[in-house]
Amino acid sequence: MGVVVETNQIEMITRLVMEAMDKEPAGNGVMVPVGVSARHIHLTQEHVEILFGPGYRLTKKKDLMGGQFAANEQVTIVGLKLRAIENVRVLGPVRKASQVEISATDAMRLGIKAPVRESGDVAGSAAIAVVGPQGAVYLKEGCIVAMRHIHMSPRDAQAAGVKDGDYVSVKAENERGTVFDHVKIRVDDSFTLEMHIDTDEANASRIATGDTVKIIR
Repeated sequence: MGVVVETNQIEMITRLVMEAMDKEPAGNGVMVPVGVSARHIHLTQEHVEILFGPGYRLTKKKDLMGGQFAANEQVTIVGLKLRAIENVRVLGPVRKASQVEISATDAMRLGIKAPVRESGDVAGSAAIAVVGPQGAVYLKEGCIVAMRHIHMSPRDAQAAGVKDGDYVSVKAENERGTVFDHVKIRVDDSFTLEMHIDTDEANASRIATGDTVKIIR
């Protein structure tokens, strides 16, 4: 009888452990390198030519993931109160819509209310002026604070048990011990594993490019 009870108890404990493992959040424990994203701008070809001259083409400074590149070209952005930030890097290739990505601190400096948005979601976002060496462009919308996110290849996503569009939380296991919630997963064949945060988030959490964070749920 004692043997039967002991066996039943073992089976029950095993079942509870297995159920707990099944409920374990996807991605738990996966380490992700961080890339700190400074303020930058994406431009249409039309706006490139207004800012830098007719027929102008962006020139490559450094390759980035996803077929993007940091261009040699830089511009000045100007807020509604005529407050400016110079030397804002242009990223290529050209896009269908121009978009400026800044930090919340930048937004305060410029005197604008830039919403937190995913890249490409600029409808109803903040207005801003862009000044180049040959001209200027006024964007009625297009200035955002980029939503933090993790780039993954399909293989990375499968290993982490997540899919494109999922949200996870991550923890920086350093002296600040910061937890970031609402981190969106982006999956594409052209991506390499990396979490992107802006300079405000990096400074507050004492994280630098190349550091790693852990997906915790």
